[in-house]
Amino acid sequence: MRKSPWIAAALAVCLGLEAPATADEPAKPQNAPPAPPTEDVGRALREAWPDRPEWLDMYTAIINDEPMGPTNGWFRTSKTQTRYDWDAAKAKYDRDGDGRVGRSEYPGTDDDFGRLDRDRDGSLTEADFDFSRDYAPSPGSILFSRLDRNGDGKVTQPEIETFFQKADSDGAGFLSRLDLERALPAPAPSMSPADRPTKEQLIRGLFRQEIGSLQSGPDLNDSAPDFTLKTNDGEAEVTLSKLIGPKPVVLIFGNFTCGPFRSQAGNFEKLHRRYGDRATFVMVYVREAHPTDGWRMRSNDDVGVSESQPQTYDQRAEVAQRCGELLGLGFPMLVDTIDDAVGARYSGMPGRFYLIDQQGRIAFKNARGPFGFKPAELEQSLILMLQDAAEGRSPQTAAQAAE
Repeated sequence: MRKSPWIAAALAVCLGLEAPATADEPAKPQNAPPAPPTEDVGRALREAWPDRPEWLDMYTAIINDEPMGPTNGWFRTSKTQTRYDWDAAKAKYDRDGDGRVGRSEYPGTDDDFGRLDRDRDGSLTEADFDFSRDYAPSPGSILFSRLDRNGDGKVTQPEIETFFQKADSDGAGFLSRLDLERALPAPAPSMSPADRPTKEQLIRGLFRQEIGSLQSGPDLNDSAPDFTLKTNDGEAEVTLSKLIGPKPVVLIFGNFTCGPFRSQAGNFEKLHRRYGDRATFVMVYVREAHPTDGWRMRSNDDVGVSESQPQTYDQRAEVAQRCGELLGLGFPMLVDTIDDAVGARYSGMPGRFYLIDQQGRIAFKNARGPFGFKPAELEQSLILMLQDAAEGRSPQTAAQAAE
């Protein structure tokens, strides 16, 4: 679903905001009454239109110059949806009612329990199900970004050795604290000026569906919309409904120029290695988030990822092949049609993760990317869904419990 750039100007008028003058329209007179404060407009919209479309929140945030962050725009509106939250886990497994699920109470394997126990305190608590701070910069994420020199979402031993040799500038054979401080300086508080988009770029990206789909996608327990797409090598067609039944389906959306998505590629490959015998994994390649003819990112240029927005299906498939070669996920990559039919229907741009149960219904849906890119959150729901299956609990029962 593509929108004309003129819609943005029309909306600005409707919202009482400043709209740019066109070639056929003179600029607004200097003595015109001032527009209402944009924060008041946003607040009025939230109060008067509770079921407004998500894109309207993003549009007003752009007009209001709100920073790109998890508490602004549609990132504030769009939340992770899952059947397998802490309340559901506590109701199933906390037999003694102490607000914790000990190892003896959880019937699954040690490996699964260890991955659910994220804080490694020997029991499952509400804190293990809280992912609200998982996107915040950490020493690990900073180190990862410096080591992953080709942008494939994986840090290899040669990349670590290259980093060591560069940091050990005097050839001492070890790194001192000062060496590491110089090699890993404190991150800037925000994106670099070169990567910061203009308001015009953001509005164009919004209505071109590059920074995200205008639709919100299916909700928890909705039936997953069916589709048939070709693989990125063009050698096969995959129909979603034919994958549903024997095992859960992990459905991943992403694209080459979305750096946050690429950075999670290693996590997805490891998820597939851990659970590929118990779940079906498939990716859908969608339109570019940061093409060179849109909101271009210097961080992409640094790793050799520079692609314009494909204008034909063949062009998109060609970029998807290059993406597949770099990421090496180990499971099929399908290519969305050039009209973005599947990506729009699932709100898959710039990236999204779904877990679909054996009856074809949505059991997990992450919040909007990039701030909602949390594969560990997906893994948690997948583990608990697989445990339901091992205990003979039907997807229908789990869906009813979540409603």
